[in-house]
Amino acid sequence: MSSRRLRAFKRWMISQGIEWSNDTLQFIDTPEEGISVNALWDLKEGDLIAKIPKTACLTIKTSGAQDLIESTGLDGYLGLSVALMYEKSLGGDSPWAGYLQVLPDCECLPLVWSLDEVDLLLRGTELHQIVKEDKALIYEDWKESILPLLDSLPSNIDPKFFSVEQYFAAKSLIASRSFEIDDYHGFGMVPLADLFNHKTGAEDVHFTSTSSQSESDDDSDNSDTVDLDADNIGNKEPSSELDCSSVTGDDPLVLEMIMVKDVKAGVEVFNTYGLLGNAALLHRYGFTEPDNSFGIVNIDLELVQEWSSSLFSGRFSRARVSLWRRLEYRGCDGQSAEYFEISSNGEPQIELLILLYIILLPEDSYRKLDLAVSAANNHKGSIDIILSEKWNITWDKISEMRADLLLTESVCNALLWLADKRESLYGSSSIKDDIEALEKCCTKERKLYHSLILRVSERRILEKLRTYAAVGARSHSFLKSIQREPKRKRSKRS
Repeated sequence: MSSRRLRAFKRWMISQGIEWSNDTLQFIDTPEEGISVNALWDLKEGDLIAKIPKTACLTIKTSGAQDLIESTGLDGYLGLSVALMYEKSLGGDSPWAGYLQVLPDCECLPLVWSLDEVDLLLRGTELHQIVKEDKALIYEDWKESILPLLDSLPSNIDPKFFSVEQYFAAKSLIASRSFEIDDYHGFGMVPLADLFNHKTGAEDVHFTSTSSQSESDDDSDNSDTVDLDADNIGNKEPSSELDCSSVTGDDPLVLEMIMVKDVKAGVEVFNTYGLLGNAALLHRYGFTEPDNSFGIVNIDLELVQEWSSSLFSGRFSRARVSLWRRLEYRGCDGQSAEYFEISSNGEPQIELLILLYIILLPEDSYRKLDLAVSAANNHKGSIDIILSEKWNITWDKISEMRADLLLTESVCNALLWLADKRESLYGSSSIKDDIEALEKCCTKERKLYHSLILRVSERRILEKLRTYAAVGARSHSFLKSIQREPKRKRSKRS
């Protein structure tokens, strides 16, 4: 389907020197899904399917607001936001008018939801507090950096295009659509490149540049960690950047789109933003995937301390956490809290298991470990000494069995407590209630639909954590039973 806006966009691309083949790519525009790109015939790995001049990209350097932006010392995403708002304020007079008219006013990221919607739909999820913090930080950015700019605007520019609402809208578009181009341009809006939809683990097309340095695909974020600061929200991971690490062209002024695998005729051509879980996808790009297998759930250190305080004195708990830190263990650093990750298969971060184990150590074992830490050069090896002596296992076997040995009945009970406490953050509704609500929900109700996908995917991870703890307790009991069995003497042959 070629809508009027798509036809206008194609004419604009031709005027800007963007090269692609109408015989190769089909642009489809639907009210429900927006614009997508399909292959009109079989595409092969290595096929060059488009060239995009860097002058066609909307960046600080190419925008008519360049002098205004650079004179006020703005750069990065702040500067790009000003460039985007400026060009939108020009309407049909903007050199990017043909491109901007295919963009939505804003993307449906949680960033632009109301606070009431955030509290209602994201309660208990990994995004709840992060989005609220993002909104506060981005408002401060506008107040400190954009509001003072209004006095410097040219007389033909309406200040309403630089309101706080317009700034949030610009941030949402930059979050979901900008790419890193090169060292000179920095991040920018790349027409055509941003029409390709994401599919986790299914990159069909890759973008290359020839005059910048960027990270390789191997550095792409491979997790669902969502502790991005507000000014960095959303931009494409290295695996979807205009990456010069796999250069195929020889023109430093042109970006190329290269097929990285075969795609059959009639099939949609996908980009990928990295191996991201649903929390990261919703946070950065405004959507989720029902079968996403890269999600995580975080357990805050504060929650572990709450569990410990329910069993022991505050002094006791602080001493055990202090010993854990002296062993040079740490959780993950978030925007506002230290936390531990539970992977999509329900497996806890090893640092969490070690912390729970240390908190639950008998007093004599704790004293012994404390002395070992004081005497040892290899602090992390001290915990293995305790495990080796307790289980009578050779040192070389400890590393491969450490998780199993740490899963005592008490540690597993602690994991169950943490899973239940983390689950309680979602409110009184059960996972069954959320699944039933999701089945009744229409995808057109984007905010509700994607928040339910996120809630269900996270709660399923907590279910797997409970299973992990139950299986771990049984395995630990089996190991103890084997350890208690007397070894049979082998009879001598006559």
